[in-house]
Amino acid sequence: MKLARFSANGRTVIGVVKADKVYEINMLLGDDAPTSIREILAAGSSMRFKIERALETATGGSSIAGVQFEAPIPDAQKYLAIGMNYQDHAEEARAAGIPIPKTQLWFNKQVTCITGPYADVHRPRVSDKLDYEAELGVVIGTRCRYVSEADARSVVGGYFVANDVTARDWQAASPTFTLGKSFDTHGPIGPWITTDDEVSDPHTLEMRLFVNGALRQQQVTGNMIYNIWQQIHHLSQVMTLEPGDLIATGTCAGVGIALNSFLQPGDVVRVEIDGLGHIENRIVEEPTV
Repeated sequence: MKLARFSANGRTVIGVVKADKVYEINMLLGDDAPTSIREILAAGSSMRFKIERALETATGGSSIAGVQFEAPIPDAQKYLAIGMNYQDHAEEARAAGIPIPKTQLWFNKQVTCITGPYADVHRPRVSDKLDYEAELGVVIGTRCRYVSEADARSVVGGYFVANDVTARDWQAASPTFTLGKSFDTHGPIGPWITTDDEVSDPHTLEMRLFVNGALRQQQVTGNMIYNIWQQIHHLSQVMTLEPGDLIATGTCAGVGIALNSFLQPGDVVRVEIDGLGHIENRIVEEPTV
C-alpha cells in the first residue's frame, strides 16, 4: 500500500495510491477514517486491511498527475539519520578529513526541515556549500523500546525516498552534525509511504541521485555498513520509537563535497529508489521574508 498526503482543489488530505490514481481515505472509510498517516500506522494491520477492502470496490479517485503530493508525515516527532553508513561514502568523507566512526554515528534532522517531495529547497543566505545525499527512509509503525535485531522489522511501518540536504559549512563548524542538517526545507521526503508488506527486502533496492539529469550517486541498499534492523535495535536501546518517527539510513559515495560541486539556485535534484518512487526538488535562493 502506498499512503500519500496530497493537495487538490484547495484541500490537503491523505489517501492511498493505486496504479495512476489516488483515493481519499475519508471517501473510502467515511466517518471512521483516520486523519493522518501516523494514525494509520499506529492502528496497525487491521486499519490497512480495512483500507484495502474499501479500495477493492472504490470508484473515482484523482489522477496522480493532477494532484500535488506533500510530505507524507509532516509532523514526525523525530527525524533521526545515520552518518557514513556506506563504506564508499565513509572513505570519501575520510579523504575530506572526517574520521570513519567505529560505531553507529547518529544525528538529528530537526523536524522543521521536513518538506514535500517536489517542493523547492532553499539555499540558505548563510551558506554557500549546499549538498545532497540520497537515502532510503524508514518510518516506524509500532511504538517500541529495546527491540532486538531479529524483531526489528516487525516495528517498521514503511519506506520512503529521502534527500538529506546538508549545509556542509555549518556541519563542519559544529561538533555535531545537527545544525548543518536541519535548515528549513532541507528534509524533502516522499513521494508517499510504501508499507513494509509491499517490500520483499529493503536491502535489495537500488537508489540513484541526479543533479540536472546527470547521475551523481548510485548504490544498492544492501551495501549499508549497519543494516536497517541493526539501526532500529541500536536506537531503541536509547529511546522509545513512536509511529511516524523517521529514520534516514545513510548515503553512498558521490556527494557534492567530494566532487567540489555544491548546489546552486536553479539546480534540480532527483532521487529515485526502486519500487518506492522518486522525489525531485529545485534549489532556490532562500526568500528574504
